[in-house]
Amino acid sequence: MDEDCVLVMDCGATTTRAVAVDINGILVGSASRPSSPSSQPGVASDWLIWDIEEVWRKLCEASREVCRQVGPGRIRAVTTVTFGADGAALRRDGTLAYPVISWQCQRMREFVKKVKEIVSPEEIYETTGYQVIAFNTLLKWMWLRENAPEALAEGNRWLMMSGLLSHKLSGEMMIEPTAACTTMAMDVRRRDWSRKMLSLAGLDETFFPKWSQPGDVVGRVTKKASEETGLPEGIPVVAGGHDTQFAPFGSGAKPTDAILSTGTWEIAMVRSAVPTSESGKLAGLEDGLIIECDAKPGWWNPQVLMIASGVIEWVRRNFFSAEADREDVHRLMMEEGAKAGAGAGGVIVLPCFVEGTGPAKKYGTPGSIIRLTLSTTREQIYRAVIEGLCYQLRHALEILCSATGFTPEGIRVVGGGAKNSLWNQTRADVTGLPVSAATTKEATVLGAAAFAFKGAGIFSSAEQFIGGVDLGEEVFGPSGNSALYHDGYRSYLRGLESWLTNRATT
Repeated sequence: MDEDCVLVMDCGATTTRAVAVDINGILVGSASRPSSPSSQPGVASDWLIWDIEEVWRKLCEASREVCRQVGPGRIRAVTTVTFGADGAALRRDGTLAYPVISWQCQRMREFVKKVKEIVSPEEIYETTGYQVIAFNTLLKWMWLRENAPEALAEGNRWLMMSGLLSHKLSGEMMIEPTAACTTMAMDVRRRDWSRKMLSLAGLDETFFPKWSQPGDVVGRVTKKASEETGLPEGIPVVAGGHDTQFAPFGSGAKPTDAILSTGTWEIAMVRSAVPTSESGKLAGLEDGLIIECDAKPGWWNPQVLMIASGVIEWVRRNFFSAEADREDVHRLMMEEGAKAGAGAGGVIVLPCFVEGTGPAKKYGTPGSIIRLTLSTTREQIYRAVIEGLCYQLRHALEILCSATGFTPEGIRVVGGGAKNSLWNQTRADVTGLPVSAATTKEATVLGAAAFAFKGAGIFSSAEQFIGGVDLGEEVFGPSGNSALYHDGYRSYLRGLESWLTNRATT
């Protein structure tokens, strides 16, 4: 028998897709299109925006394809999840007052210094849970106030990207905390706007719709949206939000697990009933911790952002160029990395860091490879990258534990990087914790689907849906290499400190 489904519109930075999930948590339909920001017409070539009509066109194409796969009559609700920080003001007629500035655009960099001159980083962090990073939405509002004030004057309401897509579906406006907390303008503990932070851009609460929570019904699919997407007219449009905050919910993590969402970037996080430990509201500030609102009210996601498989892709391009286009190139790399042996022949990699977050808050180092010799091989380079990324993870977990008081008993890994068995085993060896990799890789989609099913009234809660889904897992326990990696981690930390010292004296 065909089961009821929900459709998740997942708008990512590189891929835009539609995914149908049935009541058993099975992905029964999927279609995707490539996605990327574009240069803003008529201005500097490095000003990057999201063409919302192009994004919507691709989502509609993917949605129609999925509807053909599963039959539109099975789809009971639709929700949207997207990257954070980006959005736009809508005029009263529903048109954009200014294009959606991409988080990848560099035009706001000068405002990092400006905002710190007005409010201290300590007060910003204590209020918002955020580090001051150039892509924060507040800096976009400040840029617009100074460079395109008509966009804020003409705008009736500001919607984040997930809200813009929900508006396309329903004609209704919404904003919810998982996306809004990425603006650097929320009081993260109250899960509400900070008047002081909004005032830095000359804004107040009236610039935003009323709050929705994930799982709330925003509106219904309009006739026009139905014709464009293939979705049944009148089904609920359910509030989604920032994709990162739905992954931990859909991961199947135990309450005692740290969660690692891994792909091009990694986010190490915990689901916590308090934003930070009782040691102080500023815990984690100097180490680059970020605190975001969990999809569930009353919970938070302290997290550390790091580079991850982006470094592995660099190795593939530069050291495995002859095999780079082979479908099994990553299997080949894992096999060679395993042959290199633990410790990678003494080579150590310090991964490059994300500016203003994680260990970069303190060290700010570009990627470095140390202890190279004339006999160093490409498999040792690959193995050293895997190990360096795992040292980085251990460092991130220490930051999380210190800031939150949380002591993980295991690590739940989700995302594309969870497929790499050598990486998973090394994670367990370096951290000394069991690593469970979900067989189902679609944690974000399943997390969003859980709230969509709740909004559709098919399940009484998002937890009821997730509790009935068989996510599967492969468990990697620490091996005899743990002692070697303990010494390797100390060498990794000394390498970072050496970089910090050299930078301070040059």
